[in-house]
Amino acid sequence: MALVEKTKAPSFQGDTDGSGSFSSKDLKGLWTVLYFYPKDDTSGCTAQACDFRDSMNRLKRKGVQVVGVSPDTVAKHEKFKTKYELNFPLIADPDHTICEAFQVWKEKSMYGRKYMGVERTTFVIDPKGSIAKVFEKVKVPGHVEAIMTTLAELSK
Repeated sequence: MALVEKTKAPSFQGDTDGSGSFSSKDLKGLWTVLYFYPKDDTSGCTAQACDFRDSMNRLKRKGVQVVGVSPDTVAKHEKFKTKYELNFPLIADPDHTICEAFQVWKEKSMYGRKYMGVERTTFVIDPKGSIAKVFEKVKVPGHVEAIMTTLAELSK
């Protein structure tokens, strides 16, 4: 069964860059943009991360935290975060536990070859820990603006 809006977000815990950790307990009390992406330092993932970075002041003014999740290791996240001066945490999920809990670890296909990977997906989670909006198969251009519009609608 797919995760749907108005249901509780799955419980999770993962290590982040900077020797930190982040868990579902850290969702409480804040709006959260939890976005899942395939791989650090690739063109689409870099564009998405930089778009969040560049929009962080607007998001914070709305009381929103941003957290990225990918199967990359903490070490790769640290290099990626430093290289692009990212201003939000990245959770390492090398065993795909969090990706599987959020049902974004899926069979993909490229050039006729099938493999398992992250389907680019964003969850907007409300301050009580419930899923307020799901963006599936995200296209990077315009995504942050769509989130901002959604947050404005949800806060009415």
